[in-house]
Amino acid sequence: MTASISQMSPDQIRETVAKWEQEEVAGFLKRAPERREEFYTLGDFPVKRTYTAADIADTPAEDIGLPGKYPFTRGPYPTMYRGRNWTMRQIAGFGTGEDTNKRFKFLIQQGQTGISTDFDMPTLMGYDSDHPMSDGEVGREGVAIDTLADMEALLEGIDLEEISVSLTINPTAWILLAMYIALAEKRGYDLDKLSGTVQADILKEYMAQKEFIYPITPSVRIVRDIISYSAKTMKRYNPINISGYHISEAGSSPLHEAAFTLANLTVYVDEVLKTGVDIDDFAPRLAFFFVCQADFFEEIAKFRALRRCYAKIMKERYGAKKPESMRLRFHCQTAAASLTKPQYMVNVMRTTTQALAAVLGGAQSLHTNGYDEAFAIPTEHAMQLALRTQQVIADETGVTQVVDPLGGSYYVESLTNEYEKKIFEILDEVEERGGTIKLIEEGWFQKHIADFAYETALKKQSGEKPVIGVNRYVSEEADPKIEVHPYDATTAERQINRTRSVRENRDEAKVQSLLDELVATAKDENANIMPVTIKLVKEGATMGDIVEKLKEIWGIYRETPVF
Repeated sequence: MTASISQMSPDQIRETVAKWEQEEVAGFLKRAPERREEFYTLGDFPVKRTYTAADIADTPAEDIGLPGKYPFTRGPYPTMYRGRNWTMRQIAGFGTGEDTNKRFKFLIQQGQTGISTDFDMPTLMGYDSDHPMSDGEVGREGVAIDTLADMEALLEGIDLEEISVSLTINPTAWILLAMYIALAEKRGYDLDKLSGTVQADILKEYMAQKEFIYPITPSVRIVRDIISYSAKTMKRYNPINISGYHISEAGSSPLHEAAFTLANLTVYVDEVLKTGVDIDDFAPRLAFFFVCQADFFEEIAKFRALRRCYAKIMKERYGAKKPESMRLRFHCQTAAASLTKPQYMVNVMRTTTQALAAVLGGAQSLHTNGYDEAFAIPTEHAMQLALRTQQVIADETGVTQVVDPLGGSYYVESLTNEYEKKIFEILDEVEERGGTIKLIEEGWFQKHIADFAYETALKKQSGEKPVIGVNRYVSEEADPKIEVHPYDATTAERQINRTRSVRENRDEAKVQSLLDELVATAKDENANIMPVTIKLVKEGATMGDIVEKLKEIWGIYRETPVF
């Protein structure tokens, strides 16, 4: 009588597989060779022909566990999407606050359940719209926000106690958060009922996205202040989105996206702990932001491993006791870097498979890219279709009925284990080399990202990495003409007029007095910068006023290039 595979020992399974390969596989390969000798994930993990129970025989049962239980490999919550779907959070941002507000309301009418905001380059870098450095960029690649009046226009008619708001901004994140808080207080909201996040993850800017203003030390201090202030005043708010997305978009491997993000996490946690805040008082509100790339099963395994690694870090390194402190929650975006201009409608398929992987990986919030984002800010039609993609996955596929439906897959569990192992190896190396900040200053992270990006570019050029429509199945026919989102030439004038009006009508003496208080606060390393910033924006201070004042004491950061 033949034993079932569940009755076999790992060694018996390996013997069975070896015999199968020697007999059936070897004979089949003579007649029909495989496409290549070795297979790898997008992140260069070797992939075997098949996986069996023997590949996960050494996995502790508790490492897989059950959804909602430590180490949360199978999901942060016991019921996941059976209770409610992930937040469908399509990002939007262009022109003035009024312009983006219309897009927000359109998306909400289409069934979007969360708001995500993109800001223009001057806002990201702390320049007011009438600054010479802002010329030609006002509202072009995001919404322009200079003052509290702009934030009021951006969120006009939107109930902040009913819908969560994400602010995708980093070097000037604390000022945007101050405006959001000031607006909420002006409307009489209970701050403890507000939900959403400000991205605020400045360390990944030095590693990857390169949007920074101040040197690393004061920049990390600002993040510390955001987290500690929010922990005391906004119990539902996520004061940071620690972001692997931009590390990936800069060209990193999925493994480095995961490991480098957790390396940044430890810096922020260490800094907040120095202020005397208990780990369980702020860790439950830490949140993350990851990309979902093209390799379907690798991405699912990456998300599962990240939850497991985070849980172990928070429990074993930091002594967290609350389950909420060990529960990694993340927003996900499909990969903008995977979008192509040739045969641009193929981007719909790319986004769909990436979104499905994000859902099967257990995302709490998701943005799906528009098919036209390789050209410009997405049009309403592209955003509607991207949102419908999420809605089809949620309502038509049935994948939300089972929590972690790929749990127990030999391949997925094996790859999850490999990811966990490699992530901790990288984190150990970072510690051995002197820590995250030291290695940023030395360009260590940047070099790893650049090296993988270069290798990927070579693989695309050679065709080893297929890109449909670019290096495979290239069409000689012209693509259908695409209508892109237009830039309104009146944007800068409209925005600058409001900013100047705010300056003309504010109490200048009070603003200057508060700017002096800001400097004194910044010089006191133990003080929190958020309260005075909130007072400043309420009095009509512009983003540029605040940023430029702090440049006087902190200076600016210049990166040392690494080759």
